[in-house]
Amino acid sequence: MNLDFRNVAKTFPSFRGAVPAVRDANFSVGDGELFILLGPSGCGKSTILNLAVGLERPTSGEIRFDGEIVASRERGIFVPPGKRNVAMVFQGYALYPHLNVRENIAFPLRVAGEAREEIDRSVARTASMLGIEELLRSRPSELSGGQRQRVAIARALVRKPRLFLLDEPLSNLDAALRAATRAELRRLQRALGVTTLYVTHDQTEAMTLGDRIALLRDGRILQTGTPRDLYEKPETPFAASFIGPYPMNLLKAVLEEEGGVRFVRLGAERLPLPPDRVPGERRPGSRNVLFGIRPEHVRAVPESPEPAPRGIVTAVEHLGRETVVTADIGGASLLAVAGEGTWKEGDIARLEIPMEFSHVFPEGDDPS
Repeated sequence: MNLDFRNVAKTFPSFRGAVPAVRDANFSVGDGELFILLGPSGCGKSTILNLAVGLERPTSGEIRFDGEIVASRERGIFVPPGKRNVAMVFQGYALYPHLNVRENIAFPLRVAGEAREEIDRSVARTASMLGIEELLRSRPSELSGGQRQRVAIARALVRKPRLFLLDEPLSNLDAALRAATRAELRRLQRALGVTTLYVTHDQTEAMTLGDRIALLRDGRILQTGTPRDLYEKPETPFAASFIGPYPMNLLKAVLEEEGGVRFVRLGAERLPLPPDRVPGERRPGSRNVLFGIRPEHVRAVPESPEPAPRGIVTAVEHLGRETVVTADIGGASLLAVAGEGTWKEGDIARLEIPMEFSHVFPEGDDPS
């Protein structure tokens, strides 16, 4: 099934007046795609999910399933949740404590009036798919967090929904179980081929699970693309700082041009920019910009065969596989992956900055 949001907005009344939760959302989810809604708390992710399932009505715009309008205030159309054949998994599992696993999974089929034989077949098939056949007689209170999550997913999938919605389904699991369940969810979604809309604030989840990601902030979709697109080609400082294993270094700098070559100046350091790294139209003179480079692309070394900026190490973090240092360069702090050797505060480091991985954003863009 294809899902389309066209200029969808949602506001909620309050004592302060109308509060916008979603602003002019435009995106499409292709048939069988796993599409991620990513962003910090309060950015509108769950509201979009509630609009898709029909728990909320859009203030404006329209929502379409396979080209058919299911919600449009302007046209007076609203298809209720029960007629959309959409399944949703919540962060808190929402299992019925007085029912065992078999009864929890079967519940939506019983409500739909399915025959007992068909219910038994569907429950057995879905439980087998999720590896929970041995838990069918257990009550939710007897299960671990990961097992409860599998039961919640099984209950959603047993009805063969057109659209599968997941609202931060892994946030209650510990780190190791979260990683294992991520891989299982991805395998399951691929096997079923069901169109999936997945909400998370965890960029690792988004990058490892999604076919495409929509990054939200303050109710707006800032950028949509593949995980690689968002990592390699962030369109705003916020996208640059939100995506990646570490926040991108974003340093105030001056963009200068001399002899047809453009540079960024960080304090006393001037770094030449490749032509494809310079934003916007050509402007004479100099202008203030934000210079971005990911810490994993910068190497801090004691010495460098090539000319490289010098920085004073102000902090050292040992992260097992690698060491990350913070260095002061021209009055600004730069994170870098440290090279071989032992590092301590006060050391002088040469900072190898591969400018082909750099980014330049206009002054005034807000990374916070």
